[in-house]
Amino acid sequence: MTRLGVGNDSRATLVAAIVLAAGCSQRMGPQNKLLLPIDGVPMIRRTVLAASASHANMVIVVTGFESFAVRTALERLELTASHNPNPDQGLSSSLRTGLSALPDSYAGALICLGDMPLVEAEHMNKLIRAFKENGAHPICVPTCNGKRGNPVLWPAALFTEMKALIGDAGARSLLTRYSKDVLAVEVSSSAVLTDIDTPACLKQLSA
Repeated sequence: MTRLGVGNDSRATLVAAIVLAAGCSQRMGPQNKLLLPIDGVPMIRRTVLAASASHANMVIVVTGFESFAVRTALERLELTASHNPNPDQGLSSSLRTGLSALPDSYAGALICLGDMPLVEAEHMNKLIRAFKENGAHPICVPTCNGKRGNPVLWPAALFTEMKALIGDAGARSLLTRYSKDVLAVEVSSSAVLTDIDTPACLKQLSA
């Protein structure tokens, strides 16, 4: 398998959280799931609040579908908004948009999904700590009972390849290509496995 040729450098302390919030949430029906309230707070705002409370040095939110409404739901939060003009081209287009907004000084990017409102700052911090404590700058993947989840923290060495991806699978293929560089970070919470894609998922979460 391919290995990352990455070592320690001066960027080791800088990690950004990139929240992907550009999709049209077709599986949820006519509503934009990111705007639906979870305990009275829009789903996307809960996700961004967690990222903002984490040890990430900056938060980038990638908007696309209903961008004005999404940004309105994020009012008064400290973040950098980056608009994806082609969200219909899949998750890869949002990855490209978010990474392009990231300063060159950053060593890693925590890619967060806007529809995972149960992920908390402490889960993100565990990934950030693992990344900073490993001089090889691994791909840090949260696991719960042996199952891989999200968000995933990616090293800068892979940003160019991530920007070249196409389609809606995100960077999943790179986890296989660089499997020897994947560091599983156990998180004692199913939050890292829980995304809200359908009305059934939302109903289950409410219950």
